[in-house]
Amino acid sequence: QIRSAMRCLRGACAARRLAPLRAFSSITDPSILHQLKPSKPDAFLDHEEMLKVHMHDTTMNLHLDTSLLDPEGIHPDKIYRNPSVGLLYEHACKFEKGSIIASNGALLAYSGEKRGRCPLDKRVVDEPSTNKDVWWGAINIKLPESSFMTNRERAIDYLNTRDRIYVIDGFGGSDPKYRLKVRVITSRPYHALFMHNMLIRATEQDLLDFGDPDFTIFNAGEFPANRYTEGMTSSTSVSLSLSRREMVILGTQYAGEMKKGLFTLFNYLMPKQGVLSMHASANEGDKGDVSIFFGLSGTGKTTLSSDPERHLIGDDEHCWTNDGVFNIEGGCYAKAINLSREQEPEIFDAARFGSVLENVKYDLMSREVDFKDNSLTENTRLSYPIHYIDNAKSVSAGPLPKNVIMLTCDAFGVLPPVAKLTPEQAMYHFMSGYTAKVAGTEVGVKEPSATFSACFGAPFLVWHPSKYAELLAEKVKKHDAHCWLVNTGWSGGAYGIGKRLSLKYTRAIIDAIHHGELENAEYEDLPIFNLHVPKSCSKVPSEILNPRNTWDDKAAHDRQANELAKLFIENFKSFEEGTSESILSAAPTVA
Repeated sequence: QIRSAMRCLRGACAARRLAPLRAFSSITDPSILHQLKPSKPDAFLDHEEMLKVHMHDTTMNLHLDTSLLDPEGIHPDKIYRNPSVGLLYEHACKFEKGSIIASNGALLAYSGEKRGRCPLDKRVVDEPSTNKDVWWGAINIKLPESSFMTNRERAIDYLNTRDRIYVIDGFGGSDPKYRLKVRVITSRPYHALFMHNMLIRATEQDLLDFGDPDFTIFNAGEFPANRYTEGMTSSTSVSLSLSRREMVILGTQYAGEMKKGLFTLFNYLMPKQGVLSMHASANEGDKGDVSIFFGLSGTGKTTLSSDPERHLIGDDEHCWTNDGVFNIEGGCYAKAINLSREQEPEIFDAARFGSVLENVKYDLMSREVDFKDNSLTENTRLSYPIHYIDNAKSVSAGPLPKNVIMLTCDAFGVLPPVAKLTPEQAMYHFMSGYTAKVAGTEVGVKEPSATFSACFGAPFLVWHPSKYAELLAEKVKKHDAHCWLVNTGWSGGAYGIGKRLSLKYTRAIIDAIHHGELENAEYEDLPIFNLHVPKSCSKVPSEILNPRNTWDDKAAHDRQANELAKLFIENFKSFEEGTSESILSAAPTVA
């Protein structure tokens, strides 16, 4: 009886639920039925529907006038000029293979086959107005103007086949006196978000007044170069025209090529105005004391300049004028391999909504990022706006530098963790630019190897290195800056035997420089390299300050030190002509 009563009750409830539907079934007018359907929220409208709903809304950041790119010959159906971060996220996840939102809120994207810069495929156009200025050779490889125009046309043809084009208009250079208007044209949302982060972002008024750009990047990296075009050696081409102020990218989707293209242009333009462009990071203390950190990728520029006790000016590209320093960029591009909150809290916390994680692995279910996984590349990267660092300056500029710190990653394990440099030694080590190529930064590099990169940035120089060295010497002398060599590489043996110097010790050394401790420390001379090494430094074991003390086999250390000294001397032969005797005397001496 109870079961029968329950069945009757369920039947009555069902009848009540169905009554409204029976009433609607008698309606035959389709227009009335349509009105009864719930409307879709905007998030689920397709593109055309969304335009109809928001046509009046200027906050959509859509440049509906596709004539914007008429001067370049690009005529897409849709142009997204400086779109919102949210729109770029949506398009990346919808239209790009592999792009997802990580659990920390960052956009995770992949650059395809190329996961580092391609320096062997970089070309500079050989043109009458600039060819006498360029340091031609293995760094700046000549490209005929006709080949550049062929590549440009190829990129434009490809971009014209895309359903949607993204345009990022922004600025290079935080000092208005030296600022350049930059336009990036790309078909990938990930590239657009990357350059939104890396350029100095334009306001709405800036966009209204933007006019013609001073530098344009055509990024058609999804499409290969024609290897039969004169000057091409592969299907990848990164070519720069100094006279046209244009860059064309084909055959590589690695985002770092764009930022380095802008930096290369600054490296050409700034020295002509007596300004030193630098592959360096910079920060500032509470008393206005600025430090410059020279160094190649992987030496610690980003990590050491992101100091909770100091204000970040920038992490990679700066200029030194007669009035101070300014950042070229509006964002940071940090190496993400083994990133942790314990070691680098400021950078770790910058991985959030609006940032780009490039070529990192993640858990398919949780979307948690595995920063230790290097199966794709050692060169995993994180791009974020500079204001994601809590103590970054609101305007990325500062007073004249007090300390110039030259970072090196010594794979031989024979350079000291820190040395105080004379002005002559500073010029010698600046022109030498010794470090190790850290695995992953460039395509094909699997483990650290000794290399010399003039001015700690040879891949991005345009003039002969002596041009930049003369500017540095002039500014160090004029502004009485202190110069230091800091090794973030190996101790206790070469790569494979010793261990990389602890980050906490390197940070303690940098703190001692900033607090003035090392300026007044007691020093001893290091043979062979003739460097002045402190006998003690707070929070750093004294025995590691002299690298020979960390080797079990002292004779092996001496052999290794002599080998590196020979490499220094051999490398500097190309700079001997025209270099003063005082700088030449700063070279190592082989025992």
